[in-house]
Amino acid sequence: MKAIKLATFFSILIIFMDTTLSHAAGTVQISYKVTFPEAQAHYADIEMNISGLKQKTLDLKMPVWTPGSYLVREFSKNVESFGAGANGKWVASPKINKNTWRINTTGLSAVTVKYRVYCFEISVRTSFVDASHGFLSTTGIFMYPDKMLHHPSTIHIEPYKGWTKVSTSLEAVNGDPFTRYAPNYDILFDSPIEVGNQDIFGFDAAGVKYEVCMVGGGNYDKERLKTDMAKIVEQETAVYGENPNKYYVFIVHNYLRGGGGLEHLSSTTLGASRDNYATENGYRNFLGLVAHEHFHLWNVKRLRPVVLGPFDYDKENYTANLWIAEGFTAYYQNIILRHANITSPEIYLEAAAGEINTIENTPGAKIQPLAESSFDAWIKAYRPNENSINTGISYYDKGAEVGMMLDLEIINNSNGKYSLDDVMKYMYNTYYKLKKRGYTDAEFKRGFEKFAGKKLNDFYTKYIYGLTPIDYDHYLGYPGYKITDELAATNDPSLGIAFANNNPKKIVSAVLRGGAGWIDGINVNDELTAIDGQPITDVATMLNGKKPGDKISVSVTRDGLPLTLPVTLLRNNRVKYKIESLPNATPHQLLVRKKWLKLVD
Repeated sequence: MKAIKLATFFSILIIFMDTTLSHAAGTVQISYKVTFPEAQAHYADIEMNISGLKQKTLDLKMPVWTPGSYLVREFSKNVESFGAGANGKWVASPKINKNTWRINTTGLSAVTVKYRVYCFEISVRTSFVDASHGFLSTTGIFMYPDKMLHHPSTIHIEPYKGWTKVSTSLEAVNGDPFTRYAPNYDILFDSPIEVGNQDIFGFDAAGVKYEVCMVGGGNYDKERLKTDMAKIVEQETAVYGENPNKYYVFIVHNYLRGGGGLEHLSSTTLGASRDNYATENGYRNFLGLVAHEHFHLWNVKRLRPVVLGPFDYDKENYTANLWIAEGFTAYYQNIILRHANITSPEIYLEAAAGEINTIENTPGAKIQPLAESSFDAWIKAYRPNENSINTGISYYDKGAEVGMMLDLEIINNSNGKYSLDDVMKYMYNTYYKLKKRGYTDAEFKRGFEKFAGKKLNDFYTKYIYGLTPIDYDHYLGYPGYKITDELAATNDPSLGIAFANNNPKKIVSAVLRGGAGWIDGINVNDELTAIDGQPITDVATMLNGKKPGDKISVSVTRDGLPLTLPVTLLRNNRVKYKIESLPNATPHQLLVRKKWLKLVD
């Protein structure tokens, strides 16, 4: 589509509540206008108007990260053409550090700022603009005045030619969908905005109006989605006893291959594959993503670690509790589908076994404790490299299994009276609603103990702060289940390496700790060319006829040079667990099972 430039910036002015600043008296008013004169080139143009100023200088900042995605992303890298003006003249506005511009406001009560943002990164946490639509991830779009995070603002959007719709949880001003109001910057930065011609439908659930905004097409069935998404909403609301929203928006970006999600206070952004809704597995995976991100409106956005709000948008906000914030949410995304009767008990148990397999096939599970995995999210989780599988564990995966273990511990010890749901509701009511703050690690531990009816010092020492292998049979035994390794009797040889996907060459992408390749010196980025002098044609069959203990020669090309390595094959130690019912389960075990999986007689 040929781009047609719209009119350049204009000002809007809305009078807000009086706010007293620590460094300036009077009422400060802030408004933004967003235009897309070169949408085809992936730009959003921003005009920011600030009035009621008294100070001599005004610092404008761009956040360096977005809540829910624990990585400093340096959003200011996408800003260009920054300038400030007043009374028809440009005003000095030098950049003083990576994300701060200082404007000389001596003698000025109002200033207009203009800048452009390049938006061409497809993800749920970054902005993307082209001729078809604009997605504004607000932390990377809107600058804020330093020390004024509590101030309200309005955002007026002038859509690109042909765009007719806006989807966001921000309230419309005077019924105008293209002008929105943010009570403060925490809410603005927690409210993504979709502009374009998205397919919009909705449903009511738990006393809340829900909007589903579909971008990019897809083979989804609206009526089926309305029904099943409503079931998820109702089931998750039942955990906490209330739904704090009046209006909630799902922004769904459908791609050829898409995934991921990012939670917000009254909305979420999801990535999906547009043609996967028609398969049962694809549809179930999408509903799991819906359940995960929607559950976050309580767990993380309101019930949160104490350091995650008020936010510091200039630097990392460290917490050792992402195993609760994200891991428990990963646990609930599957158990909620079961409780809502969207999936069968068998499908749920298969998903739980899959989580166990992920943990037990990750060598880093023996290296990095769960709490450390959370704390190091800022430097490891979002910056994986070729050795990450050997050095760390996901607080999503292991946190989900810890959530399952604690759920079963509570159900078992209370004879089915309580579950993890009761802990989540108690913590939500106590810390979000009553104390109006986040929780500490010790406070959540006491919450678990309140409903488990026992101290959990040993549990924390082993599984949260330590590296003790998880005793799955102990916890799954409560509802009368056990795990069985389907590969236990195999004796297949292995090099302990993985290959890069979608590459016709056999390029090593990972070398697993303790495997044959690790011990005998195969490197990531080596191209395997032959084994015992025979050219490799098929990875799946390259060890046919070999057994653990055999000594082979592996020919590789490393940095363009040929190299032959002597390697002793080891047994493939991967596991493939399934969860099976114990024979002759006791009445107590069946009681726990019924409570856990919400089985009906």
